[in-house]
Amino acid sequence: MPDNHLIGKLRDAPTGPGVYRFKDDTGKIIYIGKAANLKKRLASYFVNKKRLDAKTGVLVSRMADFDTVVTATEKEALILEATLIKRHKPRYNVILKDDKRYPSLRLDVANQQYPALEVVRKIKKDGALYFGPFTSTGAMRQTLKIIDKTFRLRKCGNKRFKQRQRPCLNYQIDLCLAPCCRDISDDDYREVLNEVVLFLKGRTPELVARIKQGMAAAARQQDFETAAKLRDKMFAVEKVIEKQVAVTTDFADRDVVGFAEDAQSAMIVVLHVRGGFLVGTSVFPFDDVLSAAAETVSAFVRQYYEHDRFVPDEVLTGIAPADADPAEAHLRRLKGKKVRLIVPQRGEKVRLVKMADQNAAQELENRRLQAETRWQTLEQLRKKLQMAGAPRRIECFDNSNLGGTEPVSAMAVFIDGTPAKDEYRRYKIKSADSRDDYACMAEVLERRYKKAETETPYPDLLLVDGGKGQLNIAVAVLETLAVTGQFAVAAISKKDETRNETADKIYLPGRANPVNFAANDAGFFLLQQIRDEAHRSAVGYQQKRRKHVALTSALDQVPGIGDKRKKMLLDHFGTIQKLRTVDMDEIASLPGITKTMAEEIKRVLGKGKERTA
Repeated sequence: MPDNHLIGKLRDAPTGPGVYRFKDDTGKIIYIGKAANLKKRLASYFVNKKRLDAKTGVLVSRMADFDTVVTATEKEALILEATLIKRHKPRYNVILKDDKRYPSLRLDVANQQYPALEVVRKIKKDGALYFGPFTSTGAMRQTLKIIDKTFRLRKCGNKRFKQRQRPCLNYQIDLCLAPCCRDISDDDYREVLNEVVLFLKGRTPELVARIKQGMAAAARQQDFETAAKLRDKMFAVEKVIEKQVAVTTDFADRDVVGFAEDAQSAMIVVLHVRGGFLVGTSVFPFDDVLSAAAETVSAFVRQYYEHDRFVPDEVLTGIAPADADPAEAHLRRLKGKKVRLIVPQRGEKVRLVKMADQNAAQELENRRLQAETRWQTLEQLRKKLQMAGAPRRIECFDNSNLGGTEPVSAMAVFIDGTPAKDEYRRYKIKSADSRDDYACMAEVLERRYKKAETETPYPDLLLVDGGKGQLNIAVAVLETLAVTGQFAVAAISKKDETRNETADKIYLPGRANPVNFAANDAGFFLLQQIRDEAHRSAVGYQQKRRKHVALTSALDQVPGIGDKRKKMLLDHFGTIQKLRTVDMDEIASLPGITKTMAEEIKRVLGKGKERTA
């Protein structure tokens, strides 16, 4: 039973609509929910524990306090709940990860006269059309390849498009209209754009019908060359249709949400049906989900369509979402017209939902097997490295510099055998001699591990890139900081081909010879993988630092260009080489950059180019 403090707060809870927040014993928000009647909803958590389902029981057991926020309407509660979840990211809420991790295709029809398809990692509300995100980069690349071969959109990037003096090879082989150099009417280019949009929306039967009409019209006018081109385009699109699976007979656009769960995780799979054809599948795993299935599906549906995604006419699911009416109203606002949120009871729609649920169950099982394999790998690694426990958190450090300039270091982090990129850290070397790799490693390790464990948890295994020298430095730093024994330490050294070595080496403190790993040992591959990640991160950061220094040092000579304007120029153009190639008007178009400043920037950078020529 809850303590008297919580019973008293429940007794005084409001009966109107609003949002409630559960907190743990440290005061951290662990769950946020909404309700039409706050008191009634909260009371459902304080019944006899035997009457609670397993997940709700776990959530209540970890809740030490709660508070409420009253809203005027249930709709306002829905909006406030979404806002608070984004801000606090509670552990036990369903939170759809940012789509910037997955590639999408972008057509800037709002701001460009002749837009080209761009691959982007983040969807913005900028008036452009976005298609995706694609959870498979391979699938996205294949789609882009088909479009490039079939449609005559421009292929070059914006910068090259502005600078072109003559059409490129794509025009010569009739794969581009060459709007960079030829006088192409907006109507002609818009026609190609409309075809690409139909293709990316999965409306391929409609696209084939349009191409057939154009082909027939060209044939009637005896323009047989155009008719032949349209015929080839039609054949290419029909090949894509052959690979698509017809799943309905009504040719409607709908998304089908499949759901599966186990004790700790949930899996949602979305089948994208366009014009009756299954054109794609998206997979979304969720860990530490303690809400009921209906709440999970409701939270997912509300979040999924927020990022300028295409909202279909129907969304099918086998589980009636909690607060289905507000969720449907939310979709209606996003689409601008009616959207039906349906739990089908019979017919082919039930078959579609079962197909989605089966896919979700299979993905959940695959994920479980992958996690089991990773755990076996960590256990094997524990035995090889003679650790007390499995290395669930591994941190690896690598240094990077170029000729002793701009020395940096990077820390890559793997948790349970997979990269945890939010935990990665980059360090600019502050005091150590940039030519002394040991001193740089010592500085970075001291900066990382002198912090209390409560701020950032210590790893189970610290891995340094290098040989025995780097390992000894790591051991010495940990002794100085009095954290020796808190976690295991190892070093990974590249093979020395001059000594006929065939594999990288793993060194441990107090051991002269490297650890003997089999050629196909999964734990050894894991250590190599995290070493490569640390190296990639360090080199990337070092290159970024050099570009920044090159640009800012050159701009120091331009009057009126301070730190803010330097940062803006660096963010926009990236490198000093790019800034040298753009015209003055493009520089002057940036906020706070006058035409006089742009002229001076071009003059100063032009001098720098002469000196380096």
